[in-house]
Amino acid sequence: MTRWGNLSARGGDRGMDDIPRAVEEVAMEAERQKARRSRGRGRLGLTAGLALALGAAAGLADGGTFARAESGPREEAATSAAAWADDVADGFASVNALGQNGTYGGRGGATVTVRTLADLEKYATAAEPYVIVVAGAITMDPKGKEIKVASNKTIVGSGTAGQIVGGGFFLGQGVHNVIIRNLTIRDSYEGTWNDKDHDWDGIQMDGAHHVWIDHNDLRHMADGLIDSRKDTTYLTVSWNRLEQHNKAFGIGWTENTTADITIHHNWFHETEQRNPSTDNVAHAHLYNNYLQDDPGTSINSSYGNYARGNTKMVLENSYFEGMKNPVIKDATASLVQRGSVFANTSGRNESGGTAFDPKSYYAYTLDPAAQVPSIVKSRSGPSSAIGGTVR
Repeated sequence: MTRWGNLSARGGDRGMDDIPRAVEEVAMEAERQKARRSRGRGRLGLTAGLALALGAAAGLADGGTFARAESGPREEAATSAAAWADDVADGFASVNALGQNGTYGGRGGATVTVRTLADLEKYATAAEPYVIVVAGAITMDPKGKEIKVASNKTIVGSGTAGQIVGGGFFLGQGVHNVIIRNLTIRDSYEGTWNDKDHDWDGIQMDGAHHVWIDHNDLRHMADGLIDSRKDTTYLTVSWNRLEQHNKAFGIGWTENTTADITIHHNWFHETEQRNPSTDNVAHAHLYNNYLQDDPGTSINSSYGNYARGNTKMVLENSYFEGMKNPVIKDATASLVQRGSVFANTSGRNESGGTAFDPKSYYAYTLDPAAQVPSIVKSRSGPSSAIGGTVR
């Protein structure tokens, strides 16, 4: 079997519109509302959140779905759509710094729906803020193209329909306040597993700040799925699926130690290396991630979380399954880990030194490590609750 022999079985619709997924999405929406309230940024009150959950549960009990329900559930869908448009980043991307107050993307600008490469590039590179809704599969031409995203943009997939095929996005020096959310980014792979000739990433950032990468599915690219380079900082990477790949998520390419990065609730599934590799990061906070290497396949993990150079890393309540060398560090790095589960792992599992207290920078709530696989598998990746029409 080739390294990509099972992609067709895994690709396409993941059955996200079925009733169990809908229940999970309601729970996820309630959690998002709670998180926004705890940061003092929320737009919805507790009563509205409870009404949404109870109304959706009632609709499901009657055998309906969001798409088929009567006026009550239709109003719930509209409320959910309005809620995603107000979502803001958590983690280090929420911190006020460098003249930017948190990360909210193109909120306040026009909302546009795009279905072509020309329109996506037009709005993503514009000087004005935009919320850009990708309503279908857009193929990059030429293959490997990375659109140069400008500041103050939200690029979001419409439900589970938004796809970027054969290329990705580039955020250059000083680009800030960008959200890339709810997209499938796939298939720039050129047939060479450790490709040195095609620097074609899903999302590449060189010196950007205040970026939120959330609820995406990234796979089958020529080089990195996500590369955070050259002092990119105030970055949060959350609820993504990174799968079936060699170099998943690289961080560094700098002699400076200034970057602040949060990585939580991501599913690294069948990824060989850079899960992530974290080089010279001042504050790297990793929590509630699920790293899974399946037995008996042609993809074998080299290592899991890696603290390199002068990195200070705090690793909490993650779940490592089948990984070789699940946690490793350089002698110069500091890595504090607590609360994680290691199932059928082997090789190096390291920690040492002193790091930092993430709660001195932002509030967050840990899920129990034992529950991470079920939580992350059911709620990561594109969601039909995100990217709908804004009222």
